[in-house]
Amino acid sequence: MKKVLILGSTGSIGTQALEVIARSPELQAVGLAAGAGWEVAVEQARQHGVPAIAFAEEGAATRAREAWSGRVLAGEEGVRELIATSNADLVLNGIVGAAGLGSTVVALSEGIDVALANKESLVLGGELVMALAEATGARLLPVDSEHSALFQLIGGEAPGTVERLVLTASGGPFRGRDDLSEVSVAEALAHPTWRMGGRITIDSATLMNKGFEAIEAHHLFAVPYERIDVVVHPQSLIHSLVHLNDGSSLAHLGYPDMRVPISYALHNPQRADVDVPSLAAAGELSFEEPDLETFACLRLALKAGAAGGTAPCVLNAADEVAVAAFLEERIPFLAIPAVIERVLEEMPAAPVTHFDDLFAADAEARECGQAQVRELAPA
Repeated sequence: MKKVLILGSTGSIGTQALEVIARSPELQAVGLAAGAGWEVAVEQARQHGVPAIAFAEEGAATRAREAWSGRVLAGEEGVRELIATSNADLVLNGIVGAAGLGSTVVALSEGIDVALANKESLVLGGELVMALAEATGARLLPVDSEHSALFQLIGGEAPGTVERLVLTASGGPFRGRDDLSEVSVAEALAHPTWRMGGRITIDSATLMNKGFEAIEAHHLFAVPYERIDVVVHPQSLIHSLVHLNDGSSLAHLGYPDMRVPISYALHNPQRADVDVPSLAAAGELSFEEPDLETFACLRLALKAGAAGGTAPCVLNAADEVAVAAFLEERIPFLAIPAVIERVLEEMPAAPVTHFDDLFAADAEARECGQAQVRELAPA
């Protein structure tokens, strides 16, 4: 029985992970962590027989203690304590945003394998996180469908045989559209393929998410950016490809269902039974180049990744601020890349030697981003 601790249990990744665990006799949930959704988390704990929950917000922990007799921890320290004391074999980090970095660091420091759905852990602290994993011997198992695909494709190849990595993008709701000046929040949230949380859905609409994934892939697989490509694949059946040195290419296919890569990460190195896609039903598989002029966020992400140092951390912080402002209808859609570009210009890449460097850069970039939002907000 593999014991799993789920961070971000009330989000889309966390709820789907619990579905996977409920269907598997080989998996057991031993702890949950959530932000403020105490009612959902308590119900999850009851349904799945989980003995402990940690809440990022103190108020949520207080309410949960009143409604539930299990162990409840509070605040960032409570989440860290849960990781350290849960006796988990695997931590699934499904926390959204930069807030998930600390939990990844704690789990790896404890020598616990991490099923990583929090891409910011590698976007912000890729070099340090990978070094920590190597030092402790803990494994990073990617949960994003693209990185899960690459992980499986590369695993069977000898060193030196992989020439290029290719990440596929659905293109989001605005694929082929060259005028994004009148985009509404509702339109941006209407993703044609995936059902995700608000921030990642907007990042998919701007293609920023694909830029984050390129940075992740760079760190996970030690491949330079000039050998990482992005192609638009609207059917979302091919999740990634690798080009090999003998001229052949390998592709990973599967339904656009996050329970597939979640199941693979949780059961690894085993596999669980899941439906396979029908190519005949798909009809066709098509590909096209991404439009880096219209979708400036992808261009900015690739540039920040290549710059290294604090630049990816600044990129993420500015994106979080800009996306939140867009969702609150304080800035228009096209102001998202504008905010990010201005913040990157004001905060050029600096070296990173410690996680504290990242936390400081993150805080400064958020302040700078808020200032840019106020400046770009319609009068």
